[in-house]
Amino acid sequence: MKAELSKTFRFDAAHRLPNVPAGHKCAAMHGHGYRVTVIAAGEVDEKTGWVMDFGKINELVGPLINQLDHTTLNEIAGLGNPTSEMLAAWFWDRIAPALPELSAITVAESDNSACTYRGH
Repeated sequence: MKAELSKTFRFDAAHRLPNVPAGHKCAAMHGHGYRVTVIAAGEVDEKTGWVMDFGKINELVGPLINQLDHTTLNEIAGLGNPTSEMLAAWFWDRIAPALPELSAITVAESDNSACTYRGH
């Protein structure tokens, strides 16, 4: 049996987008209440009844969330242009080596704007 599970994390941060056209509102410093959803897929273990323990995802993602919470994202290494797309890839690059079941990461910067990334 195959299944997909997800774990959502939240953090608040400021950013500005340095590469948008002149006059774009996102060129100015502003903030978001981000939601990051990590999706893992795989075979359900017959004994445990799960794809994996949610705790494994917490162990990998929790420190990253703590690193970003209440910061200016542009000041974080690798996030000079912190779009939702670049932020999703940033998470992927740090999680994927330790989580082979990783299938997608969704970064939402609001209730109606999000990016889903599925790796390189």
